[in-house]
Amino acid sequence: MNIRIGIDVGSTNTDGVAIDENNKILVTEKNQTSADISTGLFKTLTNVIKKLGTDKSQIKQVMIGTTHGLNAISARVGLEKVLAIRIGLPAGEGIPPMSDWPLDLKEAIGNNILMVRGGHEYTGDEIVPFDAEGLKEKLKEYKGKIHSVAITSIFSFVNPKHEIEAENIVKEVLGDDTSITLSHNISSLGLLERENSTILNSAIRLLMIKIINSIKETLVKLGLNAVNLYFSQNDGTVASSDFVEKFPIFTVAGPISNSIRGAFVLTHVENAVVFDIGGTTTNIGVLTNGYPRESSNPVIIGGVRTNFRMPDIIAIPLGGGTIIDKNVGPRSVGYKLTKEAISFGGDTLTATDVALNIKKIDFDRTDRKRVLEKYSIDYLDNTYSKMRAIWEENLDKVKVKGGDVELIAVGGGSFMIPNNLKGASKIKIPEGGQYANAIGAATSLIGAKIEKAYSYDAIKRDDAILETINEANSLAIQAGALPSSIEVKEIDEVSMPYLPGNSVKLSVKVVGKMI
Repeated sequence: MNIRIGIDVGSTNTDGVAIDENNKILVTEKNQTSADISTGLFKTLTNVIKKLGTDKSQIKQVMIGTTHGLNAISARVGLEKVLAIRIGLPAGEGIPPMSDWPLDLKEAIGNNILMVRGGHEYTGDEIVPFDAEGLKEKLKEYKGKIHSVAITSIFSFVNPKHEIEAENIVKEVLGDDTSITLSHNISSLGLLERENSTILNSAIRLLMIKIINSIKETLVKLGLNAVNLYFSQNDGTVASSDFVEKFPIFTVAGPISNSIRGAFVLTHVENAVVFDIGGTTTNIGVLTNGYPRESSNPVIIGGVRTNFRMPDIIAIPLGGGTIIDKNVGPRSVGYKLTKEAISFGGDTLTATDVALNIKKIDFDRTDRKRVLEKYSIDYLDNTYSKMRAIWEENLDKVKVKGGDVELIAVGGGSFMIPNNLKGASKIKIPEGGQYANAIGAATSLIGAKIEKAYSYDAIKRDDAILETINEANSLAIQAGALPSSIEVKEIDEVSMPYLPGNSVKLSVKVVGKMI
């Protein structure tokens, strides 16, 4: 038997599952997410393995979706001091790096900026020669002071030559052990957003390396020395721990994507809207061909505009722990739901209390009659109508065309969803949906995506597509994919009329099985 374990860290709970090669759920585990994240993660992992009670050699992979990186950026805690190098003078000196960043975040990573001559045109030709000697001289003042560097050059995703040359100089001056992120490995169009994403990646790299090492140590203590460790990526795929050590920014929204991917695994519906209803929020995403739809707009992370691949998500403050007073939310009792909600014996009216009474259901530890001792059924019915209106309004926001869409509700609060919603042709609440996030983590494939800009006047379209596919395949192999299993999942071309030469942005996504 080939057993995979999936662990997903949510804002309220950390969920775990073990599944076999046929995606049959063998065991489940749920614990409160700890303040430090790690404690709850390790507890869940340990309990899943204990519950299995099988030969540990049957456990082949452990997949983890974690918010460590996102929390560090949001809380400004555990971040590395970063030197941001921009290769782009004189063309790119108008807006310096991190100009629009929140002050506290800039202070947390040191606000170290260095700009030198260089960069390329969209065709790949040099704007001006790279000032290698100038960079070498300026780096001397950072020797022994900086251990993380982010390098960004104009149009480096078309021609990364200057970034690669700069990387070699940084290693020469600051040392081979310097942590370096090159922007052409992170994203594509949009210099400022690509630069921001690169800096954030550098800021959380050493943190994620520590987390990964801690998890590996735990696996060894549990007797899982030969297990392959993977992490959930933002696009609903996974990557090896070695890959994530280099590019942790690709994992910050992994838990959000896991639920959407898990909804597909549980229902086999490839195209639908997914409501992931947790203790604090309803995260609304879209399944497109079995994977989360990616955002086409810059995504704000910790107050910073970024443009690496992220799921297209609407998060609304309506979950099982949402407090009901004059309004529905936005405050929530969160993980204290089982202590503070009236139906559990507490004193706070929550969305769970309302839904239990309107839908006339009870769980093992709930008594919905307690709610009726304090609130009339008319009041609860009116409140539930408000909840329905919130869900319907936001369902409409994620649709890209007219007509009703299929809706899948997962998460611990999915029982609250009405039997019908305006705009939904059908509503599915799959069995095991409360573990959709962990199931998504455990069943995901290795994935990679490459975005490039081309002038079809300078290169044939077929050659450009083949080149991009080959780069995506190479990246997937780096992430841990079996080369023979890789297949193209999507090819997308977007015209860039503001650039000459029949220019397009070409993106290719590939997926493959784990080695």
